[in-house]
Amino acid sequence: MLISVIVPTLNETANLPVTLRQLAERTDVELIVVDGGSTDETVALAREFTPYVFVSQPGAAHQMNMGARHATGDILLFLHADTFLLAGALDEMKRRIIGDGAVGGAFDLQIDSPRRLFKVLAQLINRRARWLRLPRGNQGIFVWRQVFEQLGGFPDLPILEDRAFVLRLRRTGRLTFIASGVIASARHWQVNGLFKTVLARWCLATLFFLRVSPQRLRRLHDHWLGGDTAADTKTVPLPSSR
Repeated sequence: MLISVIVPTLNETANLPVTLRQLAERTDVELIVVDGGSTDETVALAREFTPYVFVSQPGAAHQMNMGARHATGDILLFLHADTFLLAGALDEMKRRIIGDGAVGGAFDLQIDSPRRLFKVLAQLINRRARWLRLPRGNQGIFVWRQVFEQLGGFPDLPILEDRAFVLRLRRTGRLTFIASGVIASARHWQVNGLFKTVLARWCLATLFFLRVSPQRLRRLHDHWLGGDTAADTKTVPLPSSR
């Protein structure tokens, strides 16, 4: 069974080698990188690990949908560029998505930081995702390719496209959650501070469910958290952090 791992990138030179190296070595993985207009060496670096490197207009939804259009795998796994897959994660994913009769799912999140607050945050994220059946993009969302195509891919939104997609996905069938599998960089919480970032993201999620327009949510996100400045933070998730 072939797995297409789709990695959207934007100025990820510092993080990409750790994420891609382990995937490039697997014969059951089709590794696809879609860049959104990096100004560093991200594209050249990605081509050292896979021939399937594409460039699209910026925006995670555009990038992931383009990657999916080029994918030939039975399962699509959408993986952030600063997220490291633990050993055995892909094998467990294949076993669970088949054995549980699921349409898709995600991994429980671990955050690459020794601070206790980050461990508590990860636990809260995981419990919420399982309770609401609503995983986040940095948990590594996976889905049968046929189901993804039937749903029309990620909606064309400037923010929270992962959440909008999962809301559609969970209506089609069972989601499965894997207790261990990914370690995500702490950088997105470190740039603006843990509490400010958590509060801002909670507010954005609440406004999303209150049907505030995605364009306004994007403006609020950039005002509160300064846009996508985390892309320049030189923190890399490492296997030794688990």
